[in-house]
Amino acid sequence: MRYEIRVDGIMSEAMLGSFPELEHVLMSGQTVLFGPVIDEAHLYGLLARCRSLGLRVLEMRQLPE
Repeated sequence: MRYEIRVDGIMSEAMLGSFPELEHVLMSGQTVLFGPVIDEAHLYGLLARCRSLGLRVLEMRQLPE
């Protein structure tokens, strides 16, 4: 499975380092994280990292393979 997670704001390099398994692009005041997600536990772990960093998730969606 591949997912995209859009967060509000431009993440710093240090914050992006918290998501080594994901790629990212910065656009229109948002950071888009995307990449493979192994299972549901991994997905919840990514969301927990967002929460612990104080990131506001705007959208999360599964990408077509």
